[in-house]
Amino acid sequence: MRKLKMPVAALVILGLVVMAPSFGAVVAAKEIPRISIDDLKGMLDSKDMILIDVRSGKDWSSSELKIKGAVREDPKAFDSWAGKYAKDKKIILYCA
Repeated sequence: MRKLKMPVAALVILGLVVMAPSFGAVVAAKEIPRISIDDLKGMLDSKDMILIDVRSGKDWSSSELKIKGAVREDPKAFDSWAGKYAKDKKIILYCA
């Protein structure tokens, strides 16, 4: 996995979600806070954050740009993986 170098114009941060008591709460996209590439770069070594790459299968597998430390989850299977992450962490979802 190649470490992503910043800035990358194609990187779109879908959301920074500060975990509430229930991860299952559905939030409209416009209500999810955004984070800049520079802010994300400063958080990459944080133990209080989980970075999740939610690109679809082929987009993810064919890309050479992956952020070191990110985990890959299928966005269509949200219900099956959402509960496995700590509720006291900042969850950052991204696609590129």
